[in-house]
Amino acid sequence: MAVDPKHASANGRTRSPRPQTSHRDVADELRARIRSGELRPGQRMPTQARLSDEFGVERGVVRQALRILQGEHLLTNVSKGSPATVAADPVSALTGPGAPPQPTMVALGPRIGSAFAAGHVEIDALCLTAVSLTLAIGEPLRQIHAGRLKPAKVDVRVLLPSRDIHLAFPAAVDDTGTDRLRLRWLAQRNAQGRVLRHNLLALRATHGIDVHVTFRALPFTPPVKLYLLNGVEALFAYYTVTRRAEEIDHEFLEMYDARGIQSMLFAFEQGAALRDTTFVQQSHLWFDSLWETISSELVLTS
Repeated sequence: MAVDPKHASANGRTRSPRPQTSHRDVADELRARIRSGELRPGQRMPTQARLSDEFGVERGVVRQALRILQGEHLLTNVSKGSPATVAADPVSALTGPGAPPQPTMVALGPRIGSAFAAGHVEIDALCLTAVSLTLAIGEPLRQIHAGRLKPAKVDVRVLLPSRDIHLAFPAAVDDTGTDRLRLRWLAQRNAQGRVLRHNLLALRATHGIDVHVTFRALPFTPPVKLYLLNGVEALFAYYTVTRRAEEIDHEFLEMYDARGIQSMLFAFEQGAALRDTTFVQQSHLWFDSLWETISSELVLTS
């Protein structure tokens, strides 16, 4: 069987092709541009032909992406004809009551930012790494340094998988590269945790804020991620495991993995409805039960 040279590595092994851009990838990027303000309320979008050229995809893929954003009330006038238009109030569509589930990278930042407006900020997180939380906390930290926010106290508790367990994911399909994947995950877990802790604890010296950051280790790979904010909001997402290929040490490795920043985040607010209130309460009970029983001390070293 002939091997496409661009998929062959230097040692002669066959490499899997890079994944193609999907309509969800296009939607995620355009959503991020709307959220950042690069695409402004009321602004006309680039034509589907221009977006097709930019992302290197067929126009049908672009139309699917635009329809996703129209369903999220971020775009209007999506059709095969004239370019779509950014909604008049996309921020409300992204973060307001009744907003649809959004990828973690889109939804978590505004929710964390709102939580930091309180006098006492309380954040509990259960996740595979702290990368999403570290990214989301960046903006409220900038607001604090700019003098626009000044909480009196910040308490953060984070549950992460233990370094001593066999991870369900990320894991190599044929197990030959699992050790490399585990070591890479461990380095990321520790690095993100240290950055998060350093950035938060720095608020003590720079702004006199009473900050406490604690990590504990779980004896299992969490199949979901959970963020509890100020005792009144629960953000929940599934880790969707997929098979994919990635180049590691100059070789493409087939693995089972879940990209947490793309996980769809569902928001539940205490008082919004009986179902939401119960979910928030039970989520706190579940988190506390793990924290106080089967979790163990976590040291962020390799």
